[in-house]
Amino acid sequence: MSWNPLLEPRDVTADSVDSIDTLIIPRARDLGGFAVRRALPAPKRQMVGPFIFFDHVGPAEFISGDGGVDVRPHPHIGIATVTYLYKGEFMHRDSTGVTQMIYPGEVNWMIAGGGVTHSERTSEETRKNAHSLHGVQTWVVLPEEAEEMDAAFEHHGKEALPLLEGEGKQVRLIIGSAYGATAPVKTFSEMFYLDAVLAPGAAIPLPDNHEDRGAYVIEGSVEVAGDVFEEGRMMVFRPGDKVSLKAGEKGARLMLLGGETLNGPRYIWWNFVASSKEKIEEAKQAWRAGDWEDGRFKLPNDDKAEFIPLPDNA
Repeated sequence: MSWNPLLEPRDVTADSVDSIDTLIIPRARDLGGFAVRRALPAPKRQMVGPFIFFDHVGPAEFISGDGGVDVRPHPHIGIATVTYLYKGEFMHRDSTGVTQMIYPGEVNWMIAGGGVTHSERTSEETRKNAHSLHGVQTWVVLPEEAEEMDAAFEHHGKEALPLLEGEGKQVRLIIGSAYGATAPVKTFSEMFYLDAVLAPGAAIPLPDNHEDRGAYVIEGSVEVAGDVFEEGRMMVFRPGDKVSLKAGEKGARLMLLGGETLNGPRYIWWNFVASSKEKIEEAKQAWRAGDWEDGRFKLPNDDKAEFIPLPDNA
């Protein structure tokens, strides 16, 4: 998730499937009870559409009273963070004043803009019993005209997100527009982000009205043009190609993502993303200064006892 140290995903150009531009194989790390696999940014592929960060978290099992998510307050600029869970829950707190639990099938959308601070922690009630955690966290880059806007937060329940079903497919639209549906989350550029569950042998076409498109295999396997891709693989496809993904004999769960590419480069350092290195340096200085009352960054109202310090290197 967004607070974890950098992982080093590997990517290769896929020669055997013409429609695949890049195949990314994340490297997993054990972070004290749960694994994280980071697919973006990768050495040869920083983004898919506006998505610049993609972490697959878990699945993890915690025994009663031992373990959970404890992410101290930390800052972001220039992005919106997207949290989506398959299992488990945790509490989101941020410097806009929001305190919000998130459960499976719901979406937390936090717009960092010019600066926000947030924490994520497993609730005390959940820690009393054995519990699970499995989900994905992504970062979406804001266009230049929005990257310094005021921070904001949206939460949408499971029932508010469009659900498309049929022919062995169950597809929940988390963000953006696809297959004739539009999610309620306010976005600033054209994009799509989908949770797709496929029965064995079921096939799903990628939306073909988006400039950049990718798919990540959460569970099971999929076949693309005769080649099979297992869990923990991200495929990035060539623009304009008609692409269909067919689930293997155990079915599959996928995250489909993409959208409009940016009109310029983005720089990323730790939790900061910006259109210029100068903006990164300004954010670093503001977080290092630690002026939580009058400075650029504030701490969440009910989580001010600790925070993650600025790293020496990121």
